[in-house]
Amino acid sequence: MCKRCQWVEGQFPEYLRYHDEEWGVPVHDDKTHFEFLILEGAQAGLSWSTILKRRTGYAKAFSNFDVKKVAQYDEKKIASLLDDAGIIRNRLKINAAVTNARAFLKIQEEFGSFDAYIWSFVDNKPIVKSWKKMSEIPATGRESDALSKDLKKRGFKFVGSTIIYAHMQACGLVNDHTIDCFRYKEILDLY
Repeated sequence: MCKRCQWVEGQFPEYLRYHDEEWGVPVHDDKTHFEFLILEGAQAGLSWSTILKRRTGYAKAFSNFDVKKVAQYDEKKIASLLDDAGIIRNRLKINAAVTNARAFLKIQEEFGSFDAYIWSFVDNKPIVKSWKKMSEIPATGRESDALSKDLKKRGFKFVGSTIIYAHMQACGLVNDHTIDCFRYKEILDLY
């Protein structure tokens, strides 16, 4: 049996798959970045497992994370999402997803892609940490503070430093697998 990061122990199969196949892998696809911004914004105040169990529901509710479609959502569509049992039915979080889609498109226009924008905050290369235990892993960092501040300035919502640090971990801008986790070296080999 492979040694994994402690936070994934005892979790359900989708959670293990997420850790083993996605978490920490460098993402350079705007659709994936947008997906994780929606999911991590929805997670605020909740557990990641709560959101991960609803990932399919979020894909369905938010047009398979098509940022252009989500940016066009109107009050009628937002009202229908408030009745959608497949997602967390929180008006502020749903409104934030639509607001963020519009701001995301502006970043794409300015930088050519959201990917180019976000990776510039880590000098276009993943930050590699060497944590021995989970208690060492921070909830924020200098880079997530700067990125969060800039996103807020651009009109994004639900993008505090902790949420943005989670995005950076999920999308491989930072490798926060503990060094005893089998994925730590596998992720390094992707660079």
